[in-house]
Amino acid sequence: MRRVLTYGTFDLLHYGHIRLLRRAAALGDYLVVALSTDEFNASKGKQSFYSYGVRKEMLEAIRYVDLVIPEESWEQKISDIQTYHIDTVVMGADWADSPRFDYLKDYCNLVFLDRTDGISTTDVKKELKE
Repeated sequence: MRRVLTYGTFDLLHYGHIRLLRRAAALGDYLVVALSTDEFNASKGKQSFYSYGVRKEMLEAIRYVDLVIPEESWEQKISDIQTYHIDTVVMGADWADSPRFDYLKDYCNLVFLDRTDGISTTDVKKELKE
């Protein structure tokens, strides 16, 4: 069984999120989503519209997602890979030119997926304010 792991906040769930999860799931047999906790988001200067519990509930309802775990820090990735026997970590393509996650290649495959054009949580929030 090939296991895939991705990370994110997944606030204001939209079709870009669904397409990303579908593509990530297609890379293996079992998809684990590490969902940023409210506390971790706060440490990054972010605040989600929906609480962690609600975002987790929504992700668990998506057929592409097999397991949702909390993302509580940047440093937990190696532990997640080892604990959940991950073969591939999926990150957004906006990280592809950064060496920030290169160390993960020592533990598993690292794949960068493009985001869906024309949609982002930031854009949705901006439009809702207008």
